Amino acid sequence: MRSTKILLALILITSLSYSQDRDSSSYGRFNFTSNNGSMPYRMLSPYYKTDEKVPLFVFLHGSGERGDENQKQLIHGSKFFLSETEKEEFNCYVIIPQCAKNNRWSYHKQDSWIDEGDGKEKKVSNYGNFVIELIESLIKEKDIDPDRVYISGLSMGGYGTFDLVSHRPDLFAAAAPICGGADLELLNNAVGVPFWIFHGDSDRVVPVEKSRDAFKFLIKERDHHKYTEYKGVYHNSWNNVFEEEDYFKWLFSKSR
Repeated sequence: MRSTKILLALILITSLSYSQDRDSSSYGRFNFTSNNGSMPYRMLSPYYKTDEKVPLFVFLHGSGERGDENQKQLIHGSKFFLSETEKEEFNCYVIIPQCAKNNRWSYHKQDSWIDEGDGKEKKVSNYGNFVIELIESLIKEKDIDPDRVYISGLSMGGYGTFDLVSHRPDLFAAAAPICGGADLELLNNAVGVPFWIFHGDSDRVVPVEKSRDAFKFLIKERDHHKYTEYKGVYHNSWNNVFEEEDYFKWLFSKSR
């Protein structure tokens, strides 16, 4: 009995030490390459070892984190994801890809200098396509449950979340766009995927009406969608989302 208690204590100490040592360097550095080019991304492996397949959580950064150094995309959310995935019920892979400058996750032409189409084409953007190809590749290579792929993103990544689920609703179990916007014509394809939409009502960068309109459209079709609006909050509503007790809980309760 005494030896059993000592063993359990050692396991607990080891677990706590590992938890305290986790930081941004725990996200492995990778580069995804396809026939259309390449995209850097960071990946966090499951905290707990298991014989079962685990979910995949995809997070799309905003326009300010674009680049090719494979680091800036960790500015918002990475610490929160580290903490949440140490809870056994949220054991999963986390990938945070990085979009290059002068590119976007969706076809929406928000930057005047971007010359990728005219903003009216209903197609997946180059980097949106990279994300889809990466997800499909990881599902084949890793012990990922294909029925539990979740996607979220902020600002430009919120647009990307709406857009990618609209183009590939078969790929995602749930989505949580933050301070983004949607093409309602395309969004019609995605009504079967549960959305939890977030926005600050004082946002001066992406008008809150973008999320309100998306939610009104979705909820008319299906009642499994949610909307949270933060009063007096500007464009940084992701800070509020990362304090939401049910953010991960809601996502991980969904399955295709």
